[in-house]
Amino acid sequence: MQPLAGVKVLDFSTLLPGPVAGLLLAEAGAEVLKIERPATGEDMRHWPPMWGETSVNFAMFNRGKQGLVFDLKQADCIEEIKGLVKQADILIEQFRPGVMQRLGLGYEQLHKINPKLIYCSITGYGQSGPKKQKAGHDLNYVSETGTLAITQPVLPPVAIADLAGGTYPAIVNILLALINVEKTGEGCHLDISMSDNMFFMQSWAYSQTALYGAGPQAGKELLNGGSPRYQLYRTSDGKYLAAAPIEDKFWDEFCRLTGLDQQYRRADCDARVAISEISAIIASHDGEYWHKIFAGADCCCNMVVDQATAMKDEHFRERGLFEHLLENEQGELLPALPVCISPLFRDRPDGKKSAPELPDE
Repeated sequence: MQPLAGVKVLDFSTLLPGPVAGLLLAEAGAEVLKIERPATGEDMRHWPPMWGETSVNFAMFNRGKQGLVFDLKQADCIEEIKGLVKQADILIEQFRPGVMQRLGLGYEQLHKINPKLIYCSITGYGQSGPKKQKAGHDLNYVSETGTLAITQPVLPPVAIADLAGGTYPAIVNILLALINVEKTGEGCHLDISMSDNMFFMQSWAYSQTALYGAGPQAGKELLNGGSPRYQLYRTSDGKYLAAAPIEDKFWDEFCRLTGLDQQYRRADCDARVAISEISAIIASHDGEYWHKIFAGADCCCNMVVDQATAMKDEHFRERGLFEHLLENEQGELLPALPVCISPLFRDRPDGKKSAPELPDE
């Protein structure tokens, strides 16, 4: 039996953080009811790329959930939801602070109906503070917490605030709250702020700021471009070598394989000079050459590859990351979104699951 079998979740969330939190709970056996507005459903249903009649992202994030439609402006719908709350263990919502309370579905209101309810609110800036009503997206949270300033600012390639700042803290706290309910019989209101959690995600920089009163300078520190031992080096055909030989034993092997002159290997060598010299060496050959040079080498170096290539990697395939399947209304199949749940607890990959179709009112 899966560990969350029998656990019931009401998922009012939209887009990414809350839906993926609900997905993780569903993959661990929980019954997740995806609640959407009538006619159009949540916005993510309509965001490209489309897969059949709905967004492939919506399908990925809501695999294995059941669908319900409620007009939250209608009193009879609110009463029906309150009936569901009596049987629920967890509620996830992602509205701005105060919205659910105005609808009659705030934590204090629902706590009276179900004292054991774990009520998880995921927002950009939390339930309190001057910015609590401020609109934002992932880019805003990483820029406003110092995260982007650690390196020369570029658009983040992944939604780090949504997932690392929203989804995973939500899951950790929900599971802790489930244990607490078993011990005390009391539910709680979880206040998950995506921007709050960004400070933890930049832990190495935060420790420096706490100690010296100023954070790392972009391009000056070991992990943000200031060292030859932690760099991206461009090859002659425009590909990149990801080199992270930080420890001396890895650095020595890296220097041997690249043929770096002894004068640039020393710790007292100007980092900028060493980086320039290594850049010239790597740029003298193409990516395939360096791939062969570093294949099997023990020095923390590899080529940067695209996602399609990564999904064909025998290591990840052997670990079963892409064995779970996602099915749509036309019967088409795709590998489901890999989720970080132990095979001991996750659903077996032999079944095909779909995201809920938009139910009729």
